[in-house]
Amino acid sequence: MNKMDYDRALYYTYRSQWDNLLILMVRTRDQFLAKKIEHFLHAYHYEHDYAVIEQTLYSLLRYIDHAQENPEIASDETPAYLL
Repeated sequence: MNKMDYDRALYYTYRSQWDNLLILMVRTRDQFLAKKIEHFLHAYHYEHDYAVIEQTLYSLLRYIDHAQENPEIASDETPAYLL
């Protein structure tokens, strides 16, 4: 996957650029990242309980941190078993 996707997701999240985060969700090839973004944006727009929003945000941020620490997740090449 493209390591820039994780940097962009982090930047858009901290800058509260939800439209750009939504575009990134659609364009990224990392389905886990897309799902984490989807859950966060859904909670942000529709959830009334701040604890749920906070939980989905932290889940997204933990995944970004995990993906950046593990080069096999953040590599630019798609593994053969995913093709």
